[in-house]
Amino acid sequence: MTKANITQYDSTPSNNADINDINIAENCPASNINNAIRELMAHLKNVDTGSQALTSPSFTAMSTDTISEKTSANGVAIDSVTLKDGELGTTASPVPINSSSLNGGQFGGSRNVIVNGAMQINQRSSSETGLGGSSKYSSLDRFKCTLSSTAGRFTMSKDTDTPNGFGSCMKLDCTTADTSIASAEVFLIQQPIEGQNVQQFKKGTSDAEKITVSFYMKTSKSFTFLCELDDTDNNRFNSQQFTTSTSWTRHVLTFVGDTTGELDNDNARSFQFGLFLHAGSNFTGGTYSANTWQSRQTTNVNRAVGCDSFFDSTSNIVRITGVQMEIGSVATPFEHRSFGEELLLCQRYYHRHESDGSSQNMFGVGFCDGTNNATVQIHFPTTMRTQPSALETTGTAGDYAIREGGGDVLTCNAVPSMSGDSTANVAVLGFTTSSSLTQHSGCMGRAVNSGVHLSFTSEL
Repeated sequence: MTKANITQYDSTPSNNADINDINIAENCPASNINNAIRELMAHLKNVDTGSQALTSPSFTAMSTDTISEKTSANGVAIDSVTLKDGELGTTASPVPINSSSLNGGQFGGSRNVIVNGAMQINQRSSSETGLGGSSKYSSLDRFKCTLSSTAGRFTMSKDTDTPNGFGSCMKLDCTTADTSIASAEVFLIQQPIEGQNVQQFKKGTSDAEKITVSFYMKTSKSFTFLCELDDTDNNRFNSQQFTTSTSWTRHVLTFVGDTTGELDNDNARSFQFGLFLHAGSNFTGGTYSANTWQSRQTTNVNRAVGCDSFFDSTSNIVRITGVQMEIGSVATPFEHRSFGEELLLCQRYYHRHESDGSSQNMFGVGFCDGTNNATVQIHFPTTMRTQPSALETTGTAGDYAIREGGGDVLTCNAVPSMSGDSTANVAVLGFTTSSSLTQHSGCMGRAVNSGVHLSFTSEL
């Protein structure tokens, strides 16, 4: 058969005796070789340009699979890859990558429910010693030291020994040991949260979300502590053990969604994050049930099973930072908010108005109600959670004064007091003096000395 194109060439050399009717067999004329080479070059060019198709390799058809909308909650599995609404991953470990969300939550806005998780804000103080006698908010904003019955004492301070990417941490330093643990003893670091800030958890519904908690911790020795999520509206809790290290370690704990007990949508405490650092048998008794929502009712059993004691030695130190709580089963990188934004979030619950004692520094302006008293208003930098429940003052009466108009500075005969007319936006304070004021004249309430402050609290 004549070899008119490259597809007709034979893989056996001796069978290729012609090319397009040009004889190239043994003893053929020399001119035939020249013509054959030219013909061969033309055949190759036809392949190059695509005018001559090759027999092999060839592309004749493609088999396809059709992936339709998922038909069940499990989605569709193809070669160990799971495809379902909002998720793509292996059948063993789905990884959410929903284009409309991040980890099942929003791209923008605040993913982290915890306030001051990077331990930047410390309005009250940079350090407070002798803690342990009672529960209170101390040094680092929004973190409450919850204690009962323990003889142990400690110092809380803002510290600079931190993992990469953080500038501050909470440092807890045991100063008085407690090795004889009574049954009712407990020590937790907690952050209570308003119900209206955790509605995205969908708690108490069939769509209840998983919640992932992450934080960095470094301890002077290895401890077993517990992290707890506490539904205070419905007296339900879920706690998980974790083991600390003497080097900075990021702990990640994912809690199953709770289909029992909806959270109130209000500005009261509904939910709280907590770390058990010490507990008596009322809390450590029972059975450890990891990642299980349980009813607390009137007993605290099961809440802190296996918890070691922070108070077992005065050598004990615990450092914490990067606390994050978010919906979903994946711990996303810590959400760093600006210092100013974090401060405003803290000031919703506690606001300290500080004076430097200068003649021009004032707490607020007002008017003289009478000859010996004045009403002064202080506008808060952000709306507080509620009308402040308490006014904290420092110093004595002589540290405060009324400046009438632009003139005389009259020392007070009592520290300022807060009026019931105060709101979540404005504090109404009463200043009194034994000196004569001009009724109805304008005035300023101020401090005489530096370091004097007025603090307002509406903590949960």
